[in-house]
Amino acid sequence: MEIPDDLHYTKEHEWVRVEPDGTVTIGITDYAQEQLGDVVFVELPKADDDITVLKDEAFAVVESVKAASDVYSPITGKVLEVNDDLPDNPNAINEDPYGDGWLVRLEPRNVDDVEELMNSDDYEELIEGLTD
Repeated sequence: MEIPDDLHYTKEHEWVRVEPDGTVTIGITDYAQEQLGDVVFVELPKADDDITVLKDEAFAVVESVKAASDVYSPITGKVLEVNDDLPDNPNAINEDPYGDGWLVRLEPRNVDDVEELMNSDDYEELIEGLTD
């Protein structure tokens, strides 16, 4: 299982990457996609000046052959971009969860929210506790 050390993580298995321009990209972790199985459908918010996702609230749905799961935003921010390729290729989440399988890009309201998230070591420890 891959856990890149340059990302931040949540207990709900989302990852956050701070981009050089200060925006953040959010997706679900390798562990999460493994637990879901084959992803068959993704529902994302619209990229729009008026759309803001709120910290700890659901902003997307990922459906697999096993279950449908809400995806929760680790931070509050304005939706700048969504991964428009996912509706036609939801399996990208399974194939490349940290690359082509990203979900949304946000303009964070408070960048410090990212610092409250887990680092890769803490997330790895969380996963080990779940798999013991």
